[in-house]
Amino acid sequence: MELRKRVQPDPVDLCLVHAIQGGLPLVKDPYAYIAAILGISETDVIRRLERLLETGDMRRLGVVVRHRELGYRANAMVVWDVPDERISEVGQLLGRQSCVTLCYRRPRRPGRWPYNLFCMIHGRDREGVLRNLDRLIEECDLGWITHDVLFSLRQFKQRGAQYIDEPDLPGKQSTQLSVGLS
Repeated sequence: MELRKRVQPDPVDLCLVHAIQGGLPLVKDPYAYIAAILGISETDVIRRLERLLETGDMRRLGVVVRHRELGYRANAMVVWDVPDERISEVGQLLGRQSCVTLCYRRPRRPGRWPYNLFCMIHGRDREGVLRNLDRLIEECDLGWITHDVLFSLRQFKQRGAQYIDEPDLPGKQSTQLSVGLS
């Protein structure tokens, strides 16, 4: 087992993560905009993000798509009761399907909840989601796995995770970005 040495986070990295965790600003050059706020170069912003990803201090830099605003109103969590010895195989298979937007394993709750693999399928309507699921089951030969389809009834919140509060650094202006700029 490899142990990582615990190091003090770089203050500029903290400000950078804080600046992007709510989303990139909607401007022509978002990295240049962030760089100006942090008082560093655009190249430095990009290099720091690359380093954070390479070291594993930041796992990924991704997009949160607000699918409802794009017309995708039906969302189904498909829950599967996969034999434990096949969960990696089935999970990877589901994760490769274009209609699956999220796939992950969770522990069963014996006597209460038999499912251990979850995947999300979004569609413009319920019928479209169910057609995609039927096609997925047939093409991937998953008809042997017990599953259930749970459609969402209401969306309460959707955003990326927030990990860092405003860093309290002397002489540093706020890194809070306005992401709705034109």
